Amino acid sequence: MGTLEAQDMARQLARQEGLLVGVSAGANVVAAVQLARTLLPGSIVVTILCDAGSRYLSDDFWTGEPE
Repeated sequence: MGTLEAQDMARQLARQEGLLVGVSAGANVVAAVQLARTLLPGSIVVTILCDAGSRYLSDDFWTGEPE
């Protein structure tokens, strides 16, 4: 996982889920999704997003291209 993947996820979370989170929370979700893909069907993955995207509103990654 890299920075671009984390930034893409942060944008996706904002667009699709209404969650304004930062890049570290985006990375957290990327890792959770990657883990979930390795588990048996019906498994549950829980993660906590302890980051607010409002601190990063002036960062350039928000203007990146959607996935």
